[in-house]
This record gives sequence, C-alpha cells and structure tokens, in this order.
Amino acid sequence: MATQIITLVGVLIGALTSYFATAMAERTKLRHLMATRWDERKLDTYIEYVSCIKEIQRAAMDAGRARDQGKDPSDALTEMEGNEKKRSILFETFVLLSDDRAATAAHAVNQRTWELLRTARVPSNGTAELRPIPLVEALNVLHEAARSDLTISSDTPTR
Repeated sequence: MATQIITLVGVLIGALTSYFATAMAERTKLRHLMATRWDERKLDTYIEYVSCIKEIQRAAMDAGRARDQGKDPSDALTEMEGNEKKRSILFETFVLLSDDRAATAAHAVNQRTWELLRTARVPSNGTAELRPIPLVEALNVLHEAARSDLTISSDTPTR
C-alpha cells in the first residue's frame, strides 16, 4: 500500500511539473507574440509619422520655391495643411505606442514642424527662410530613439 501511495504521489508530482512547465512555456510564447505584434504596429506608426513630416517639409519647400519663381503657392500650401492634419492624428498614435524617449523626440519634431509651417504660411517667405529650420536634426534624434524603442541597433545587419 505504501509503494502505491509513493507511486501515486510520484505520478501526481510529474503531472503537476509537466502542467506548470507547459503553462510557463505557453505564457512566454504569448508574451513574445504580443510584443512582436506591438512592435510591428509601432514600426508602421513610426514610418507613417516620419513620412508625413517629410511630406509637410516637401510641400513647404515647394511653396517657397513657387514664391521664389513668382508662382502661386496655394496648391503646395493646401497639401502642406492636409499633411499637417494627418500628422496631428498620427502623433497621438505615436505617443500611445512609443517609449518616453521616442515620444520626447517626436515632441521636438512637432516643434520644428510648427516652425516650418508658420514660416511657410507667410506670403512673402521663400525657400531661403525655410532652410534654416532644424527639422532634419530633430528627425535624426527621432530615428535614433525609434530604433532604440524597437531594439534595432545601428550595427544590426539588414537583409
């Protein structure tokens, strides 16, 4: 009878060990899956946000060039304003998904973008007034923060 109890306890311990090991493995797998899912969403949001900033910058420069050439900049300004609306919405998603460092860098990009927008809206300003706004430097800081948030190091090989 004692050997049967010992055998039963051994089987029970084995079953519990197997259950907990499987449960822990599944939990780890789920965490990894969720982290990967959010990283993909972050990457998409980061790319969309930066692309929108670049479109604002391009449209502002187009407006400045049009003024320099004595042409009507209204089409470029309309495109710039449309992209600014899109940037505003994308920024909210960006902040919700990013870490503090990337969010802070995005705030700095917003400040430079607003400077660019204010300057581009002035009817007498051409490209000479738009060039000194340090938007590219702010974007470089944002790129570095985003890579860090996504755990992409600068020495990570690309395919």
